[in-house]
Amino acid sequence: MNLLVVGASGFLGAEVCRQAVAAGHRVVGTYHRAAVAVPGVASRRLDVTDRAAVRALLTGVRPDAVVATPYRYDDWAVTADGAAHIAVAAAEVGARLVHLSSDALHAGRPKPYADEDVPTPLHAYGAAKAAAETAVRAVDPGAALVRTSLIVGEGSKQIQLCRDALAGRATLFTDELRCPVHVADLAAAVLELVPGDYAGLLNVAGPEAVSRAELGLLVARHDGVDAGGLRTTTIAAAGLHRPGEVVLDSARAAGLLRTRLRAVSELYG
Repeated sequence: MNLLVVGASGFLGAEVCRQAVAAGHRVVGTYHRAAVAVPGVASRRLDVTDRAAVRALLTGVRPDAVVATPYRYDDWAVTADGAAHIAVAAAEVGARLVHLSSDALHAGRPKPYADEDVPTPLHAYGAAKAAAETAVRAVDPGAALVRTSLIVGEGSKQIQLCRDALAGRATLFTDELRCPVHVADLAAAVLELVPGDYAGLLNVAGPEAVSRAELGLLVARHDGVDAGGLRTTTIAAAGLHRPGEVVLDSARAAGLLRTRLRAVSELYG
C-alpha cells in the first residue's frame, strides 16, 4: 500500500510511519519545520494551509490512503483549514482518509461521550477541531474520523508535563479527567482503520479515565521518583475556562479493532 502520513514529524505521525514501514507499506511523510526522521519514509515538506500545495503533493504521490494528523494548538488555519484541504485533495485522487480528531472539542460532563456526540467546544482549539470534522465529513462521508485523548509514551508532551510538575516547574489539575492512550496503541488502531471501510466518528482512547494529577502520580511511580513535590490545583482555582471531565467511551473501537487499547495504570503502574 502507498500511504501518505500528513504530520509525520509529530509524535503520533512518526509512530504511524514506523509501524507502517515495519508492515511493508510504502510511506511518504510530510513535515512543516523538522524533516521526518523515520528510516524508510520519503520526507516531503508541506504547508497544509496552502491548498494548491496540498493538491499538488497528493496528485504527485497518488496515495492509496492518507492518515491526516495536522494541528497547531493556536492556529485555526492549520487545524481546521488544513484538514479541509487534505480531505478535498484525498477525495480528488480517490484515497482512503483517516482523520485524527480530539476530545478537546467536548466541553466536559459527568457522563462519558459516545462516538457520535456533537462537539461543544469551550476554546478556540476545540472549535477548530470541530470545524475540521465538519469539513472532512462534508467532503468525504466515507472517511474515518478518530477522536482520541491524551497521547502518552516516551517523548510525549503529556508525560513531560507530568515530570515538570513533579519537579515544580508546572501544575496539574485534579479535576481535568481524560482517557490517556499509548502512542503505539493509537498508531496501530489507526493503521487498522486504513484498509477498512469504517466511516464516521470513532472514539479511540484508553479505557481508564484519570485526572492529570493522577497521571502525574502514575508517572512518578513509573519513574521511581518522590511524588511529594507534585504541584496540583483545580481549574476553578486557576481561574480558567476549560473542559473538566471529558471521558471518551471507546467500547465500539474495542469491539471493532484487534489492537488492545491499554489502560494508563497498566502502562505506568
